[in-house]
Amino acid sequence: MQVTLLYCLLNFFAGDQASKYSSSSETKIVGPAKEAEATNTILQSKDGGQTWQDITNGLPETEERVGLYAGASEIYLSTEGAMYRSKSNLKTPVWEKVNVIDPRSRIDFNRSGVMAYTYDGHIYRKKTSLDPDNYRDWLPVYTSLISTSLKPHSVATIFETSDGTVLLSTGKSLSRSVDKAQSWKLIQKVHVGEFVEAEGVLLAAAQKGIMRSTDNGEHWEWVISEGGGSGMAIERIDGGFAAIAYDTRTKSRRIFISSDTGKTWKAIDKGLQSSSLISSVKQMGSDLFVGHPDGIFRSSDMGKTWQRVHAGFGNELNPLKFVSLNSARAPVQKVFKLYVSGSVLYAVGVTPGC
Repeated sequence: MQVTLLYCLLNFFAGDQASKYSSSSETKIVGPAKEAEATNTILQSKDGGQTWQDITNGLPETEERVGLYAGASEIYLSTEGAMYRSKSNLKTPVWEKVNVIDPRSRIDFNRSGVMAYTYDGHIYRKKTSLDPDNYRDWLPVYTSLISTSLKPHSVATIFETSDGTVLLSTGKSLSRSVDKAQSWKLIQKVHVGEFVEAEGVLLAAAQKGIMRSTDNGEHWEWVISEGGGSGMAIERIDGGFAAIAYDTRTKSRRIFISSDTGKTWKAIDKGLQSSSLISSVKQMGSDLFVGHPDGIFRSSDMGKTWQRVHAGFGNELNPLKFVSLNSARAPVQKVFKLYVSGSVLYAVGVTPGC
């Protein structure tokens, strides 16, 4: 009995000491072999994908994740009911609620500042220290759009080039402004999802592949269009660009890189399982990372070989509520979509196609 009592007392005090150093806000380190959980997973890695930290703590568990947006030093997370923001240089993100017009707004990080645009087409810029005192945190911009035929309710993305040109993509067209968005010129009827710029060259991921411009968006040429599929992503990398494009012939998303300012491209996905659900390609340091249904993969030799640094979602999941609130749908897989902010790599579980 004395031995039993002593054992219980030791356990009690050990547990009491442990509770002093534990907290509900702690995050857990997830090793590279751990399967992703069937939750709204948000992970970060600060050591090039060697270890992963779950950073969803501090966010309401009932909130459905809609999108994460990563800038040079901060990240935004939009949900159905609220938007949150955190600095990316913290050991563990400290999420603060953002007083944005619509929590489902898309966020873009442009040269003039952080922009948010709502589903009804209104566009706002986050107030800076240079703005006059104003009770609003977000100031309306590009108001000339409301009186044009661009149908701003379908704005897909906004991009400001190094010379001040503004490119605006709706669900059906690409338009350009050279007078600080006072007037707009329709460039072509095409949907563009992303723009990047480097060395005087613009590249865009569009509905027919990847297109390129050398005159600040006035004229464009298709540089990846074989297979007739959409351009899914375009990224700047050291010495060039990386892109993802869908090939209708193979029914898969292919990964490409270019080292001559986007003129020519080569596929680098030979070492990966063919898939139509590849979500993203990012660079961290000298390594490339890919979000794939089988997990997160890293390449240290520009795609010649790939190593899995985190497993994917091992089971099929029901779609998120914001995809279909009332109708019954077949289960769908999740895939990690990748983001980079400063020296931090983020991975967010999203439904295919997001």
